Amino acid sequence: MTWWLLAFCSAALLGGYDSFKKISLKDNAVVPVLLLNTVLSALIFSPFLFATGWGGWSVQKFILLKSALVLSSWMAGYFAMKNLPLTIVGPINATRPVLVLLGAIFIFDEHLNALQWGGVILAMVAYFLMRLSGHREGIKPGNKWLVCLILAVILGAASGLYDKFLMSPERLGLDRSQVLAWYTLYQAGMMALVLVFLWLPVRHKTTPFRWDWSIPFISIFLCGADYLYMQALSQPDALIAVVSMIRRGSVLVSFAIGAFILKEKNIRSKALDLILLLASMVLLYFGSR
Repeated sequence: MTWWLLAFCSAALLGGYDSFKKISLKDNAVVPVLLLNTVLSALIFSPFLFATGWGGWSVQKFILLKSALVLSSWMAGYFAMKNLPLTIVGPINATRPVLVLLGAIFIFDEHLNALQWGGVILAMVAYFLMRLSGHREGIKPGNKWLVCLILAVILGAASGLYDKFLMSPERLGLDRSQVLAWYTLYQAGMMALVLVFLWLPVRHKTTPFRWDWSIPFISIFLCGADYLYMQALSQPDALIAVVSMIRRGSVLVSFAIGAFILKEKNIRSKALDLILLLASMVLLYFGSR
């Protein structure tokens, strides 16, 4: 399967992941939900631990950094997801490829063709209009949950660029299964420490944890999306800027869930933004072929 098709499949699963995350966090404690997510993800990828081996500290130190970047992004993103509308979080989170694009051009010296550039520019316009929609819902620039979301976007973009460094054959060339297996394991360990030393001592002051059927689906959809994403990046001709932009097409899935299932506000005013985003995905599709 070609890298761009893998990226589109990953985007669809990622949209489901965001939707289940929003449902799970409603009136629920963030830290336990995130811990369960990381533990289940580690269990799903645990067979790869035996297949890929340890690799030594020379490999693990790079994967450990990957875990810290992703978990920091998730922590900030989960709090933002809990407290902001899904139809706002998805589009703002979709600005991540803009940062990845800048990094890919200046760090990895990637080059895009005309159709790909057209798709990127159109997507940037759509993302900007989507952020304006947030202003209409009273979400001010200084809102602490918005700050958390922006921090999650920045850290997520850094993680995306780091993935290319980790798995590109021209650089470290690490096995994608090895990276997935070990970084999810490290994340579970880190979250256990956060739960014990940061959340449990103050849990009586926070929202109580409750089990919800949607929690395991967070991990299932995320693991599927990440595996396809890693598969795409491992192909030598894959462009990280395009892969990351296509992945942000997941906002179409999460937006539909927010509009038709969660019944969020101001949906009609955001329709043009989504049409522009869809058009950008079409340009990226044909540009990648």
